[in-house]
Amino acid sequence: MRINEKQLELVNRQLQRILESGNYYSEVYRKAGIDHVSSPEDFERIPFTDKADLRNAYPLGIQAVPDEQIVRIHSSSGTTGKPVIIPYTAKDVDDWATMFARCYEIAGVTARDRIHITPGYGLWTAGIGFQAGCEKLGAMAIPMGPGNTDKQIQMMIDLQSTVLCATSSYALLLAEEINRRGLRDKICLRKGIIGSERWSDAKRNYIARELGIELYDIYGLTEIYGPGIGINCPEQTGMHIFDDFLYTEIIDPKTGEVLPDGEEGEIVITTLVKEGAPLIRFRTHDLSRILPGGCSCGRTWPRLDTIRGRSDDMFKVRGVNMFPSQVEEILGLVDGVSSEYKIDIAHDDLKNRDIIMVTAEADGRVDFTKAAEQIKYLFKTRMSITPNVAIVSLNTLPRSEKKTQRVFDHRGD
Repeated sequence: MRINEKQLELVNRQLQRILESGNYYSEVYRKAGIDHVSSPEDFERIPFTDKADLRNAYPLGIQAVPDEQIVRIHSSSGTTGKPVIIPYTAKDVDDWATMFARCYEIAGVTARDRIHITPGYGLWTAGIGFQAGCEKLGAMAIPMGPGNTDKQIQMMIDLQSTVLCATSSYALLLAEEINRRGLRDKICLRKGIIGSERWSDAKRNYIARELGIELYDIYGLTEIYGPGIGINCPEQTGMHIFDDFLYTEIIDPKTGEVLPDGEEGEIVITTLVKEGAPLIRFRTHDLSRILPGGCSCGRTWPRLDTIRGRSDDMFKVRGVNMFPSQVEEILGLVDGVSSEYKIDIAHDDLKNRDIIMVTAEADGRVDFTKAAEQIKYLFKTRMSITPNVAIVSLNTLPRSEKKTQRVFDHRGD
């Protein structure tokens, strides 16, 4: 799926906006001699951008319009360095709401729905994005934000919420709590719009079953508007990405080579009409593939497969490269083991070798010792490494209202 003529025209407008603004990227493109593209080959010669650039340009070095046109800023958390600050014009805000409303519509949400919004509000592009799309659609927004599970469930019952918006971790926490309290028959939810983190099939199936809802993956990131730039349709065959606003590529994360449809690699996104902070060929570090062919739902937007993880999520133990998604796949093969797990990595100074500890939950009918041996065997045969394994009872590991951290590397302590 190479860039088309219309998209090339929009890229050229973005290049002119950037060059005229004198912002951080104007200098990058001037030095590279880039001021116009006339073919897909030209486009693919534009250098990639990434989060390191945005941090170098902190706080507003990527702004491409005058201050008087900026109506809002959003920011990443900044947990791994300087925060990334993204300025928005009024059109950017409206375009984002338009895409988000599309996501709701694709999921079958209508103006008659009551949308229970649990992602956080503030500098993050979470709750406010879900709310803006809801209001653009004309549905009732219930802007709860995260936390206070008692209040969440009470409002869900009293206001008869029909759509839950949450991270998969918080949706799991709510499902477990509603199940524990025996409140399933008082809940009116019919759909869940879930984003912000990768989740396993086991977690998905549990949430869908316990809440009795259809689940949809919503995609997005702070640098590219926020959540709501794509969602999977009822056919559940990938997430439709709105190519009138964005152009998506898949590249080999090591070489930068553009990969053909169907091959897995790193998602790279170009904002075609964004004004406040246009980004061309932004490396997301999310791993997926563009699904070839059309969708049976009839929509013509290109589709991304389920996000498999992040290129920067990889961890190495005894020379073996591992991703959380591989751990989740292994745990999903063991009967009775839940989707919740924790990985601890440390260095044994006496034996001079790295050790890995996998802690996983399992239900009470499972023989914990046999389950641990199964997990060890699967790791050995599939990953060529044998971890220490601890099986604990359900609900033992901590639950999160936001993204859940699962890998703890103590080798640098």
